[in-house]
Amino acid sequence: MSIAVQTTNLTKHYKNVVALENLSITVKEGEVFGLIGPNGAGKSTTLKILTTLLTPTSGQAHIFGIDVIEEPDEIRKIISYLPEEAGAYKQLTGREYLEFMAGFHQDDGKDPKAMVDRGVGLAGLDERIDDRTKEYSKGMRRRLLIARSLMTIPKLAVMDEPASGLDVNHAYYVRKIIREYVENQGVSVLLSSHNMLEVEFLCDRIALIDDGRIIDTGTPKGLIERYDAMNLEEVFIKVTRGGA
Repeated sequence: MSIAVQTTNLTKHYKNVVALENLSITVKEGEVFGLIGPNGAGKSTTLKILTTLLTPTSGQAHIFGIDVIEEPDEIRKIISYLPEEAGAYKQLTGREYLEFMAGFHQDDGKDPKAMVDRGVGLAGLDERIDDRTKEYSKGMRRRLLIARSLMTIPKLAVMDEPASGLDVNHAYYVRKIIREYVENQGVSVLLSSHNMLEVEFLCDRIALIDDGRIIDTGTPKGLIERYDAMNLEEVFIKVTRGGA
């Protein structure tokens, strides 16, 4: 099994603020890896560096052996990125939005129609796929955005809070479709989340991060046992600022 993501001593400073400090993680190919921590812990900063949106102050990061800092164009060809606050164009229908986004990948040798067909199936919106996205609920929009993120079959899908703020039905669907896509397509996933149920359901392994530093890494079950906790939420409280 190859390595999907490897960071070594990844550090990011903003003037007098330390966002990341010597962060080192390894994500294996075909696994779902979660970055878990409180607000301001460094999760989004890590994801933005890996998706070429930020440059680290120091350290190294590679995705499938490609240097994130030295070869950002190559990185963008093999990843997808779903920010927490991503939106869809309100005047487009769901199908039109997927067609528009698929157009950006024509130069990669991918079939736009096949991508859109996959996206429509992943979104699971049935006849509502042809309604304008401004008429969608938050859950419907998020399902469309998850579909956009996965329809290209990226080698690595990076997702910031994929089910944040969704009701039970939509959150369940989002988690289910991500898990199934990983298993069926072999896509690797790196995500951040506050939702401990989401983490336990989705992630093969997680890294607990606080104040820009990795506190511990392991499987959800292994961490629960290690900290003699009832659940992952209790682990989270014990090892982050929530336990202060």
